[in-house]
Amino acid sequence: MTTVSIDANITVKWPQGHSSYSPGSPEELAIIGIDLLVKGLGTEAAQQFIAQIFEKYEINHLGAPHTGKA
Repeated sequence: MTTVSIDANITVKWPQGHSSYSPGSPEELAIIGIDLLVKGLGTEAAQQFIAQIFEKYEINHLGAPHTGKA
């Protein structure tokens, strides 16, 4: 599996205020994305959306191989 790092600053705004995020890994980015999906769509619709994404991948998809190149 490949090691991936993320350098991003995300600001989310809604009528009640805003939140800022700085994910450093795909896992942290996924947590933020899922949290925002649930807040925006509700739990069931967010789960259905995510299920549609997973349909694109084989069940045992292992990710990109590590090449050692940056």
